[in-house]
Amino acid sequence: VQLQASGGGLVQSGGSLRLTCVASGSVSGDNAMGWYRQAPGKQREWVTYITADGRKNLASLAKGRFTISRDNAKNTIYLQMNNLQPEDTATYYCHYPPNTWGQGTLVTVSS
Repeated sequence: VQLQASGGGLVQSGGSLRLTCVASGSVSGDNAMGWYRQAPGKQREWVTYITADGRKNLASLAKGRFTISRDNAKNTIYLQMNNLQPEDTATYYCHYPPNTWGQGTLVTVSS
């Protein structure tokens, strides 16, 4: 499986971005997929997951601001991020369990 993430960029505080991750190769329609992020100088942290049947789990940092969704027909997941804050600045990675990671897409939020 290969993952291609996109959608990062520079946004002002309070703005929004939508990240996309497309899975290709031997993709199982039964697999959950999700997002992690890693800020400069910090460890990678979990953001959110979505199962194949649409059940979602969100880290506290994402609740109320971020929404994950998926299109199984396209092997794609999305991360809608609203009310972004400077502390959300990080490289965002999509994850296909157990060990497949996308290349990351950089999100920079200016104050």
